[in-house]
Amino acid sequence: MTDWRASRLKRVQAKLISIVGYRLVALLGSTLRWKSDGVDHYDRVVGSGRQPIMAFWHGRILSATYYFRRRGIVVITSENFDGEWIAGIIERFGYGTARGSTSRGARRALLQLTRDMAAGRPAAFTVDGPRGPARIAQPGAVWLAKATGNPVVPFHIEADRSWSMNSWDRTQIPKPFATIAIAIGEPFDVPRDADAAAIDRARRSLEERLQALETRANAMLDQPR
Repeated sequence: MTDWRASRLKRVQAKLISIVGYRLVALLGSTLRWKSDGVDHYDRVVGSGRQPIMAFWHGRILSATYYFRRRGIVVITSENFDGEWIAGIIERFGYGTARGSTSRGARRALLQLTRDMAAGRPAAFTVDGPRGPARIAQPGAVWLAKATGNPVVPFHIEADRSWSMNSWDRTQIPKPFATIAIAIGEPFDVPRDADAAAIDRARRSLEERLQALETRANAMLDQPR
């Protein structure tokens, strides 16, 4: 149990932040206009009886949270104070959480995701999170695809008008009434017998796919409505 949980004040703060944060994100999200491409990739995986492992960059977490709400997707959240209120926000949007991070509790969180996927729930990864380096994919999503037999489904989201936070991932916050483009890529599988070299090739392929999807999303915003 982490130290912050011993403080009643911290527990109350996490609860209040999650309530206010949920309402703010929901309000902002209700004003957004969407352009989408590749949604059939997601639908085809779900229709086949398998579950998608959604993969995207950490800097697009706000828009992604709103777009994929109410689908029962399970995500990893950190066990620290920030992870607690973030979990409180996303759970209100209908997500499940597996607690851990790449630096702490990672194995436990990935095993929880494996169990959740076996029970029929999708998963999602901010593949360069939780602390970067930005735009460098970590192997978690690829590892989970190998372990479960479910495909990785990469996507990128881009806003035509936004603020960028002064953080390692330059988190994008869409401005009210912005147009958001989401480009979803083709699913890809990772063989059950993939060795370390194959895992790394799949990880690098994921980075390349996300770069191409970013280009596609930006091109969508340049198109007339």
